[in-house]
Amino acid sequence: MRRKIPSTAALIAFESAARHQSFTKAAEELSLTQGAVCRQIAGLETFLNIELFRRSRRGVVLTEAGQSYARRVAGQLDAVERDTLAVMGQQGAMSIELAVVPTFGTQWLLPRLKDFQRLHPEITVNLTNRTRPFLFADTEFDAAVYFGDGDWSGTQAHLLMGENPMPVCSPVLLGEQAQLSIEQIATLPLLQQTTRPYAWRQWFSAQGVNTSRDMTGPRYELFSMLAQAAMHEMGVALIPPFLIRRELDEGRLVIAFDRPLGDNGRAYYLIVPERKVESAALAAFRDWLVGEAARYRRT
Repeated sequence: MRRKIPSTAALIAFESAARHQSFTKAAEELSLTQGAVCRQIAGLETFLNIELFRRSRRGVVLTEAGQSYARRVAGQLDAVERDTLAVMGQQGAMSIELAVVPTFGTQWLLPRLKDFQRLHPEITVNLTNRTRPFLFADTEFDAAVYFGDGDWSGTQAHLLMGENPMPVCSPVLLGEQAQLSIEQIATLPLLQQTTRPYAWRQWFSAQGVNTSRDMTGPRYELFSMLAQAAMHEMGVALIPPFLIRRELDEGRLVIAFDRPLGDNGRAYYLIVPERKVESAALAAFRDWLVGEAARYRRT
């Protein structure tokens, strides 16, 4: 069946003219005559049966329909250009599109990724932040690093590691003390993690303490945000120590109370959709990542 799609040349001419609000500048950019640009856009308007520009003696202005269509066309042309450049740059190489929870990606995975690249120079791993589950069928992702219970329909889950977050804060809040007491922590601002809304309640409960303030305090989506807030003396945060190793080593953050929160069956997993399990590139990355995580757990 023939697709209902206008010519690429017409779309490129329209996108350029819409961006510049000028047929003349579009012609200069595309190395065409102004007449050629006008014909392409006129043909596109005929194809769509919609007026995209209003013409006047002072130039052209996008109609409301033209503005809406221009935004969509620009996005689609950008996507086609990215895909084209990616294919041109591969030259037989393999790539993996990996969705990863942000702080884990920047603080734990990226510092180790050079070792995978050394072992497999033919495989490129591209990282994109995702903080919540999604449908693989709706994305271009080949796999994901995700924190949860590993139950993701239509996928294989490979355990990496738990979190074991601990209360941390600026050393200024400790003063001369080696650490804070549970009661002192309960009186301080509690920095909350958006995707772990009950973390402080679970931590206090594990210490046998009930406090009405365990759900109060500012909320941040990323552990990196929590770490920054804690370093700026805004309160106490529950953060996995492996995500803030540098901050702890440099003394910008300190353990406020040496008692971690248990994982409650939740951990970091590498999630691979079943339709991708035969991929040689993914198999190599899976084996390397699971091995790196196992070595880390033993340390």
